[in-house]
Amino acid sequence: MITVKTTFCGEELILETGLLAKQAHGSVTLRLKNTTILATVVASKEPKMEAGFFPLTVNYNEKYYAGGKIPGGFLKREAKPKDKEVLISRIIDRPIRPLFPEGFRNEVQVVPTVLSVDSDIPTDALALIASSAALCISWIPFAGPVAAVRIGYKDGEYLINPKNSELETSVLDIIVAGTRDSILMIEGEGKEVAEDIFIGAIDLAHKEMQKYIDMQDELVKLCGSDKLEMPVYELDKDLVAKVTEYGKDKISAANQNADKTKRNDNMEQAYKEITEYFTDKIDESLVSQMYSICHLVEEEVVREAIVIQGIRPDGRSLDEVRKLDARINILPRVHGSGLFTRGQTQCLSVITLGSERDAQIMDDIYGRGNKTFMLHYNFPPYSVGEVGRYGAPGRREIGHGNLAERSFNAVLPCRADFPYTIRVVAEILESNGSSSMATICASTLSLLSAGVPIKASVAGIAMGLATYKEGYKVLTDIQGVEDHLGDMDFKVAGTRNGITAFQLDVKLTGIRVDILKEALEQAKKARLHILDTMDATIINASDLSDDAPKFKSIQVNPDKIRILIGPGGKNIKSIIEETGSDVEISDNGIVKVFAPDNDAMLATIERINAFTKEPELDEIYEGLVKDIKEFGAFIEVLPGIEGLCHISELEYSRVNNVEEVLNIGDKVRVKVISAGGGKYGLSRKALLEKPEGYVEKPAFNKPRNDGNRDRKRF
Repeated sequence: MITVKTTFCGEELILETGLLAKQAHGSVTLRLKNTTILATVVASKEPKMEAGFFPLTVNYNEKYYAGGKIPGGFLKREAKPKDKEVLISRIIDRPIRPLFPEGFRNEVQVVPTVLSVDSDIPTDALALIASSAALCISWIPFAGPVAAVRIGYKDGEYLINPKNSELETSVLDIIVAGTRDSILMIEGEGKEVAEDIFIGAIDLAHKEMQKYIDMQDELVKLCGSDKLEMPVYELDKDLVAKVTEYGKDKISAANQNADKTKRNDNMEQAYKEITEYFTDKIDESLVSQMYSICHLVEEEVVREAIVIQGIRPDGRSLDEVRKLDARINILPRVHGSGLFTRGQTQCLSVITLGSERDAQIMDDIYGRGNKTFMLHYNFPPYSVGEVGRYGAPGRREIGHGNLAERSFNAVLPCRADFPYTIRVVAEILESNGSSSMATICASTLSLLSAGVPIKASVAGIAMGLATYKEGYKVLTDIQGVEDHLGDMDFKVAGTRNGITAFQLDVKLTGIRVDILKEALEQAKKARLHILDTMDATIINASDLSDDAPKFKSIQVNPDKIRILIGPGGKNIKSIIEETGSDVEISDNGIVKVFAPDNDAMLATIERINAFTKEPELDEIYEGLVKDIKEFGAFIEVLPGIEGLCHISELEYSRVNNVEEVLNIGDKVRVKVISAGGGKYGLSRKALLEKPEGYVEKPAFNKPRNDGNRDRKRF
């Protein structure tokens, strides 16, 4: 077994190989205190040349036994990946993908598995380091190592690789991945942090990750396999030159169109015309390369036009945002809705408010909890004019939804002020790039229209990068073709005060920090412009929709909780069933009521008061006779609370026997005439008409048992 070591946040970090999973093409075990991650990599020996892409899959997975837990629910084994596992798989995939050779078509599978876990240690950066190390020591061609570092920020100080407990009070949570020379991936969120703090975190992370790159290099020297020369997919160079000479002008003419559909149609026609021209002039085996070559020419045309001429496919200037449109309340019945359109990208966001019972139960190796804010992103195939799979969300939908969801964590109201569970559903109705950022803008509109008192409006913008020869240009608000043919997708979300979420992916083997700084400056300008449009539509939270559930919190005597719940929950269940409300009871006597409408709210509170309210002096109740004595009747005026109606308080006329007036089980209206010490005096007589000429007899006064009388005895 071969081992290398370094430090990670003051603890010993160990990479070892040679003990576990020896038949994998690369296998590394990472250990940090109680956390153990096994990363394995396997590649097929034969390439899939027919594939038009590199077939890489990353399957990060967490075993419940890692945290000493048995899976909850009906199935007692790990099943489909949780959203968290999908998100970390994406965090690993995005920085390692650009480091494989161009044209590499061998199928590669990376499987990082959490075998044991320290509940206070995040695993995403560690899993990436282990996966990179496994690739580096394997025979698989890979231009690593790559490493990742998480940075926090609190009280003016950066936190390097903070623990989960430290992140709870940090205003920044950013994970940065890169190689020795450049940045490959950024992911995270902030609480309205300034751009200079963001850039400082990236610089610090890149410096810190060097020691994790060093340890991987050391491991490779000790046990690394020779990288095999694998065949790669290559285009015929002579044919590339001929197609470029003949077709560049045709593709360039098709490129300039602001409408996505028309541009695609024009480009398709140009591809067809070029292919037909060469079909009879080239070897039949090369015909299959025509599409890829035309695509390569298109990429060069787009990049050259942007970098050399400053011309984008739709004619916009480099820092120009597409035409904006913002609307609210376009749907009846729902609790809130917002529609945001940016160019040919359109998102409909819909809000549903619920009670704490509607919160999502989160169950993973770290424990259980409730999630009361959810944002779900849907990308149906019709949004891009295609026929496609329609069903459960894929990795892209989960990733985009999570990014948009994290954008709002800094501005959501606290539970004490707004105790609702909030579900946001973003429906992408039309897409031409940057749909996740449109989701953020539409969701701000819908949250405000639903009456959710967010602290500030949030907007998002996607920044791009086009490189050509030695030059480059940063692009604001990239459309689909600029994302597809460009080198960077840098999404930045935030308020007027600062950044709340971000995500960076690059297709290059890295990107310089100074380019990111330039992109951030342009992104801030665009974000403020978008916020101006949104604020012109709605700037403050509206009143809650009439269709939204109504909420009220009431304080009851904690001693009455047992009575309110009833035997086996009988009483509270009956209230919920009869009123349709959700009722949540705390041991401290706080009762939260979520009712479907105002009438249901009044009915629910009335029922709760019936079980918990104390009888009040001079109040009138309809009670039930529970017991009869010679001196009077005990009457239950509220559930579990009885008072005494003395025989003298039954009638104005003299009553010799209580049963002349009342019997056990009778219902009777009575008035509370005395209250104190948990005892209540009741009167039936007080609610009867007083007979004419009736004279009230004076009350009998007992002698006072005070100090003066006690002294007379001696």
